[in-house]
Amino acid sequence: MFAIIAELSRWAIPVLLLVVPLIAAIRGVKVYETFVEGAEEGFSTAVKTIPYLVAMLVAISIFRASGAMEVLVVMISPFLNAVGLPAEVLPHAIMRPLSGGAALGIASDVIKTYGPDSFLGRLVSTMQGSCDTTFYVLTLYFGSVGIKKYRYSVITGLVADLTTLTASVFLVSTLF
Repeated sequence: MFAIIAELSRWAIPVLLLVVPLIAAIRGVKVYETFVEGAEEGFSTAVKTIPYLVAMLVAISIFRASGAMEVLVVMISPFLNAVGLPAEVLPHAIMRPLSGGAALGIASDVIKTYGPDSFLGRLVSTMQGSCDTTFYVLTLYFGSVGIKKYRYSVITGLVADLTTLTASVFLVSTLF
């Protein structure tokens, strides 16, 4: 099983880099021109998103520097320990919906402390790869296109994050 997963992982990106332009060429899409147009649109979108990005980064910094994350970890860790989520990965689980960079830093610390092949290292790696930055996406992307009413987007995103967290714990516990 591990050999199959390792082989798929090794060939996934090269195959995609070959197949996507090949299909585009077969369909008559001008690959380079389309890429340049997309890059140009991406640049203008990036300029529009800078204020939202700065606001989100300031809010995350305040959340971490104020000690609110530590208080939240202490409050919910007994419940999560009961369902099999170790307290050591709880800061990552909290930070992941907020900031990918901050979550990556926490994941790096966990891996450095416990090792990449430990249960915690594998769990935090799986969590890092399977969850999304819900609040970052909502703030940055919705804000950049002017969406003011998120409706159920926050709830849906957090439910998806909770689902991927639960699946990460289950899969890592089962496979390793």
